[in-house]
Amino acid sequence: MTRVAAIDCGTNSIRLLVADADPATGELVDLDRRMTIVRLGQGVDRTGRLAPDALERTFAACREYATIVKDHGAERLRFVATSASRDAENRDEFVRGVLDILGVEPEVISGDQEAEFSFTGATKELTGRDDLAKPYLVVDIGGGSTEFVVGEDRVRAARSVDIGCVRMTERHLVHDGVVSDPPAPEQIEAIRADIEAALDLAEESVPLREARTLVGLAGSVTTIAAIAQDLPEYDSEAIHHSRVSCDRVREITERLLSATHAERAAIPSMHPGRVDVIGAGALVLLSVMERIGADEVVVSEHDILDGIAWSVA
Repeated sequence: MTRVAAIDCGTNSIRLLVADADPATGELVDLDRRMTIVRLGQGVDRTGRLAPDALERTFAACREYATIVKDHGAERLRFVATSASRDAENRDEFVRGVLDILGVEPEVISGDQEAEFSFTGATKELTGRDDLAKPYLVVDIGGGSTEFVVGEDRVRAARSVDIGCVRMTERHLVHDGVVSDPPAPEQIEAIRADIEAALDLAEESVPLREARTLVGLAGSVTTIAAIAQDLPEYDSEAIHHSRVSCDRVREITERLLSATHAERAAIPSMHPGRVDVIGAGALVLLSVMERIGADEVVVSEHDILDGIAWSVA
């Protein structure tokens, strides 16, 4: 076993995994797995820069994570930063702050690398299951971007497109700093148009419709799975490898997009940091399922974070 630590810093959240990894058996044993909503990508789509408040929230989480990594005695740490820090003009400021706090430089990875990690993390434990046909389509709906990966045992094709839940919300649902509550039909249609254009782009290089099993990752998908089960609170074990039908995803998406902020916040399994962006995230998932004709989505709690951990094990 090798004790490793992985940090995934996305547009909406920063997550930590400390685990013991055994490459010989493919076993990854969690010691600590946590998430903090920091909204690093706040305003990036509009300004092209990381906001000072967003940077400070992220650095505060990094300081907390540095203590956890040290306490567990992790031998190796890898910090991967995704869409928001890839797009920002002042990303050097972000890199310096992380290096000072954690002693490692954040790797601002490409969308293709992001896709590779997501696929590994989501599918490594599916090997040998005869109830899930290959090829898989892994869809990782992040805050700034969504990754599409098709493969069997390895990645065959991948594409990252800019239709994350935060980006879509800020682009179409925010006016004068206030999120529409609930959004108007024309705003929803504008999001739909962006998603459909992005799916067209993804299909230029990824054979989405060849997939026989759709695997959905990240907070928008796992939250929909929690709502589908009417969970009294967020429960990773109940969510991991659950299946949600396309009809149920459509029903939940319509409910979220017609609800007020207070109604969404009252959902027991809803993380406070997802209340304003979950509607856009749900619409991305529904659009993907409708595009490829998927009857259901298999929901995975294991994703890019696990892939990062394997990369250093």
